Formats: sequence, C-alpha cells, structure tokens
Amino acid sequence: MNTRKRNPWLWIPSLYTAEGIPYVIVMSVATVMYERMGLSNAQIALYTSWLYLPWVIKPFWSPFVDMMRTKRYWIVLMQLVIGAALGGLAFSMQLPSFLQWSLAFLWLMAFSSATHDIAADGFYMLALSPSEQALFVGIRSTFYRIASIVGQGLLIMLAGTLESHYKPAMAWSLTFGLTAVFFLLLFLYHARMLPHGSGDHAIKDVSWGNVMQGFLETFVSFFRKPQIVVALLFILLYRLPEALLVKICPLFLLGKPDAGGLGLSTQDVGLVQGTVGVIGLTLGGILGGFAAERGGLRRWLWPMVLSITLPDAVYIALAYFQPEGLESVSICVFVEQFGYGFGFTAYMLYLMYFSRGESSTAHYAFCTGFMALGMMLPGMIAGYLQESVGYLNFFIIAMVLCVFTFVVAGMVKIDDDYDAEDEDAEKVSD
Repeated sequence: MNTRKRNPWLWIPSLYTAEGIPYVIVMSVATVMYERMGLSNAQIALYTSWLYLPWVIKPFWSPFVDMMRTKRYWIVLMQLVIGAALGGLAFSMQLPSFLQWSLAFLWLMAFSSATHDIAADGFYMLALSPSEQALFVGIRSTFYRIASIVGQGLLIMLAGTLESHYKPAMAWSLTFGLTAVFFLLLFLYHARMLPHGSGDHAIKDVSWGNVMQGFLETFVSFFRKPQIVVALLFILLYRLPEALLVKICPLFLLGKPDAGGLGLSTQDVGLVQGTVGVIGLTLGGILGGFAAERGGLRRWLWPMVLSITLPDAVYIALAYFQPEGLESVSICVFVEQFGYGFGFTAYMLYLMYFSRGESSTAHYAFCTGFMALGMMLPGMIAGYLQESVGYLNFFIIAMVLCVFTFVVAGMVKIDDDYDAEDEDAEKVSD
C-alpha cells in the first residue's frame, strides 16, 4: 500500500490523540487518582515523578526503534501494550496491594508511551511529504492538546461523577477500564488505517558495533558543544518552579480547607485544571509562537521569562484567601497556565537553537531527556517540602525559586544573526 492512498486526515488526528492520552494519564491523572485513593502528598509526588524516567532515557533506545522493525509496527504494538496496561491498571484498583501493581502498570504505560512518541514522530516524517508535514504540524499539535483535555478534563470528571455512586477504587477502576477499551479501539483502527510507506522499513544487516560507536560519538559531541554547562543549567532550572507546582497544584485544589487546600471535588479539578487550565496553556503557547515568529528568541526571551514566573503568584493568593467559588479559582489557574504556555515558548526555542549543527536531531533528543530530568528531580521532593511547610509557604518558596529562572536566562547567549537566519529561511521558503 502506498502512503498516497491514505488520506492523512484519516490517521494524524487519531495518532496524536493516542500519543497524548497515555502521557497525560501518567503525568497528571495518576496524581489525582492516588490522592483519591488516600496516599500522602509526599508519596504521590515521589512515585509519580519517577514515571518521568522513560522520557529521561528515551534518547538511549530511540536508535534501536529506528533500526528494528518499522515505525508502523512499533506504533501499533505500543498502542496494544498501552491498552493492556490500562486494563491492568483498572484491575489493580481492586487489589489489596493496588499501589505496587498500579505503579507497575503505570511504568509500563510510560515506557510504551515514550517508545510510541519515537515511532509516531518518525512515522510522521516518513509518511508525509515536506509540504504535508508543514500543513499538518498544527493539526497534530491541536489533537495532542485535545488529548490533554480528554485526559486531564473528561477522564477526571468521569471519575468524579462515578465517585458519587461508587467508592473511589471502583470509580477509578471503571474509568481506566473504559479508557482501556477506547485505546484498544484506537489500536484496531491504526492497525487497519496507518499507511504502509516504502520509506518505513527496518535497517537490514545492521552493524551494532558501528551503531554503538556512532551513538557514543554523537553523545560525546553533545557535551562538547559551546556553552554546554550554561545550556544544561538552563534546561534543568528554567522550569524549576513549575516542576514543583505541577505535582502539588492538583493536590492543593483537592486538599481539605482545614489543611490549607481548596476542598474541590474531583469533578471540579477536572473542569478547572484539566479543561480551563489546558485551554489557557494552549492559548499561551499559540500566542508565544506568533510572537516568536515575528520577533525571535532574542527579543522575546525576557517577556517570556516574566510570563512563566510572575503568574505563579496566583497560587500564593489562592492559598492565602482560600476562595470557595469556582470562578475565581478558574481565573487564577487560567492566568498561570496561560503565562506558562507563553513562557514555555522561549524554552523550546532555546532547545532548538542549542541543538543546531551536525547531529541536530540526536542533540535535540538529548535536550528533551534533560528536560524530563528537570521535571523529575524537583517533583520527587515537592511532596515532602509541601508537607513540611504547608501549602502557602510551599507556594512562596516556589515563587522565590523563580530567581533561578532569571539567573539561567541571563546566562544564555544567542548569536546576533540567529533570528536573522530564521527570517531569511522563512523568506526563502515563501
């Protein structure tokens, strides 16, 4: 079957929906689920932060995915495994040792999702022409965001609705069970609808010695790039406050008022953070993209630094006043997420800037690995810190740590001609 015989509209939206849902479940939904199952904030933050590990080490096995079997094979297989992991997660909710089993299935889902990311992004490049890639880049991003709303919003709201009729264990078991059925349907659909492209094939007669040598040379060359220390500090510390907040904010929204939380229901959290918040994040990212296209990284770096840091103060206000209405909470979450989406643009632009040159694709993969590490390590201690100082002081500490964002942003150096090169490239492509 030739790729031209399969309309991209028939598989790109569903493929990137399938890419987004397991990531959101592992990184966000699991946090809410464990809170409803009675774990402490320290336990939740530690255990769920470990689930970043597959994305941290993803660059180390991506060459094997590229060479062994086809991208299509890996996509379909990983979707089957993710569906099975969701089924196992649903079953584990009813077990006495649910924590150990649920973490095992979540880790399997995380590993499979990271592998799926490698294969899906590679398949996208192989199955589409350059003009089609440019056309559908916004479409794939849109459906990935839709997957975020489905995961953080609709799934959590569904679990909250079921909690009004069943115990939390049964409610979440049913939620994950229905998600497993949905994902297995995606597996069956893609097994049928993904095109078989002539460019998507395994590499035959692989010399693994040469592969390992090439990987090692690329890895060493990454650490020999100019300003490597500054780059690593920027990648690890630019989002330090957000790395702490992302694990605690949903727990704060769910937390009892007498413990400093807002006392929202599961359904409310799905609406506020999983829907309103994701919309704010998406709009901020879109505006950041428009701004960067017109002004470049050098012009917009500091406005984006301010955008990703200052809105964190809304959580200090929420923890201090503890408002009861959803409207004020929703506005605060929207503002913070909008600011994060806008400010995150500078982060991604810098990763692309630093990865320029020979082996840019591999170097960008290493950057994303360190990016995941920058979220994993602070998240592991976030729960312990919050339990030690309380929600209000935790948010104050997170705000103070924004100074690291300013420091590392001040350390980076952008070539004078970098944005000019981008403008020239756009003129040539036009």
